[in-house]
Amino acid sequence: MKIDLTNPEYFFNRELSWLKFNLRVLQEAGIRNMPLLERMRFVAISASNLDEFFMVRVAGLWSQFEGGINKTDAAGLSVEDQLREISKAAHNQMKLKYRYFFNLLKELENHGIAFKRVKDVDKKSEEWLENYYRDFVYPVLTPMAVDASRPFPFLANKSLNLAVELKNKDKEHCMAFVQVPSVLPRAIAVEADAMGHTFVFLEDLIYEHCKDLFTGCEILDIVPFRITRDSDLDVDEDETEDLLKEIEKSLRKRKRGAAVRLEICPTDNKFLKDFLITNLNLSPTEVYEIKGPLDLTFLFKFFDYPGMEKFQYKPFVPARPAELPTLDNLFGQIKEHDILLHHPYESFDPIVKLVSDAAEDSKVLAIKATLYRVSGNSPIVGALARAAENGKQVTALLELKARFDEENNIVWARRLEKAGCHVIYGLVVLKTHSKIILVFRKESGVIKRYVHLGTGNYNDKTAKLYTDMGLMTANDEFGRDASAFFNLLSGYSQPPVWNKLVMAPLGLREKFYALIDNEIAHAQAGGKAHIIAKMNSLIDQPMIQKLYEASMAGVKIELIVRGICGLRPGIKGVSENITVRSIIGRFLEHSRIYYFFNGGQEEIYLSSADWMPRNLNDRVELLFPVESARHIEKIKHIIDLCLTDNVGAHIMLTNGGYRRAAGRDKKPISVQDTLAKEAKQAAKEEKLPMEQRLKPIYRKD
Repeated sequence: MKIDLTNPEYFFNRELSWLKFNLRVLQEAGIRNMPLLERMRFVAISASNLDEFFMVRVAGLWSQFEGGINKTDAAGLSVEDQLREISKAAHNQMKLKYRYFFNLLKELENHGIAFKRVKDVDKKSEEWLENYYRDFVYPVLTPMAVDASRPFPFLANKSLNLAVELKNKDKEHCMAFVQVPSVLPRAIAVEADAMGHTFVFLEDLIYEHCKDLFTGCEILDIVPFRITRDSDLDVDEDETEDLLKEIEKSLRKRKRGAAVRLEICPTDNKFLKDFLITNLNLSPTEVYEIKGPLDLTFLFKFFDYPGMEKFQYKPFVPARPAELPTLDNLFGQIKEHDILLHHPYESFDPIVKLVSDAAEDSKVLAIKATLYRVSGNSPIVGALARAAENGKQVTALLELKARFDEENNIVWARRLEKAGCHVIYGLVVLKTHSKIILVFRKESGVIKRYVHLGTGNYNDKTAKLYTDMGLMTANDEFGRDASAFFNLLSGYSQPPVWNKLVMAPLGLREKFYALIDNEIAHAQAGGKAHIIAKMNSLIDQPMIQKLYEASMAGVKIELIVRGICGLRPGIKGVSENITVRSIIGRFLEHSRIYYFFNGGQEEIYLSSADWMPRNLNDRVELLFPVESARHIEKIKHIIDLCLTDNVGAHIMLTNGGYRRAAGRDKKPISVQDTLAKEAKQAAKEEKLPMEQRLKPIYRKD
């Protein structure tokens, strides 16, 4: 009997799978042996994640539903079904988030750190807060009345507001709003507190002084609330002549997107709640009543207050890469042998040094790079600008459609153009998500190419927080492919016959199919067949079906999928040979590693691509092989640790739930802790961390 691999029972919905991932992130807040504020950090991360989820994914579903589109997904859920299930799961997750938050606040109180209501502070603190309000808060407040001459005001995305119900001087019933200013600290450290650390919330201080803003009026009720709006960009790339200007225009529209979620403090005031729901055009399922302070992303700034360091991990300093004894003569070292970097365990500085050296080296003629997400003061972008100012040919593809980094990338694009770089804003329809730098250097009368390929962004900040891998090589075949790749991006070149690289959307899917089919053939011939794939997300239906085919043929498949997973493991006769695990830890697991046993001639690839439709169909991505025996063994060690981790690993069950891999009688194995220790050990003879030896030169305007 033939099995129908399109059966909806064999797939999980993307959005509900993402919510399960965010739940795993949130549940890290319950790990007792983790530093207190690191546990609270996971609360803040899950809150920030959920904001973006509503702003993009939920907003998109509502847009489809209101447009009359109610199609079903691979899991058999219609758009309406998804919205209903998302609301149910998100409401439960919000409740759990605040349960963790208040439990952690109680633990903070044991250390003399407390959040209090303004009315509960002592007399001296009360006087200090009065002065603070008068000097800093009152001047930036703007009460906004709503009446016949003053319509319902625009309330910005993610802004925190107070809804004020009152009777005006004429005893007429009316509404008004006060926006809590984002330019001031949300958590106010009361400096007059001599006993410990007392904090009050800015909105509570404004709440207590609302009478000062509406003198002569009778205040009936005050309720804090927060709005989340549709923030996806709407850019018609086929019609626009200037993508940069079109995205700038769309960014202005983003701030005024339709509301998709209302968070509000509990209230019995039906009039006030209905007033908000009606004017924001929301349904009751989009309303989230929160028993606690709204918007827990304020915690990110709270962690930076003096004295909070002792409740957090000590700052992690990446080790010197074992394959680079020194950063002197970097081109010579790369020419001598390929260099494999593993961040954040090994420093990102060699990549900065590569571009920085190239900018100043008289032998370097040209530099080309793809940039997706870069830091706010990027040393790599600064080095590219210096290179252009030094007369070198510099081409930078700076992806303007990198979600929520558009504004930052527009600033960098203009700066690079001003310096004389040739800037490509991205390709029509396709996002350029690949990570590649190419340097042309004249040596002994010939051109030598130096290439860096990576799984993660050229971002010196996130390189200390995300696990990613990169390869530095002077291999001519890689160099020729890199040249052809950039010519394809910048001109009208036809796709080349590749030597080493594989590119999406021109052949990457087919390459993965071929690699999986090869394992199927080995299994059918009675040989050992094994696939290990580490990625962020797996949701592409045809790819999942191909993995089911492999499992049914007897291929052993071990998947390490941090986030979304639409594949259902353990289905009898379909996916019995497939296991799925997700690792959540101090660092964000971001590297994409693909291993194929290949009859004992093992093949390992690194890539910028996950197994998602967008990566395989709608983005420019790169897959590249790891060929050095030393590097293959290094990566096998990494994935072995991932597969034996019982500290941060969660095992996916057939029903879509997850259980922790930890066992009471097992020795704790943490892939992240182990790799951090090994990196330090490999560089133990180095007395100074690389950050102190290498000081990138930042371009100044």
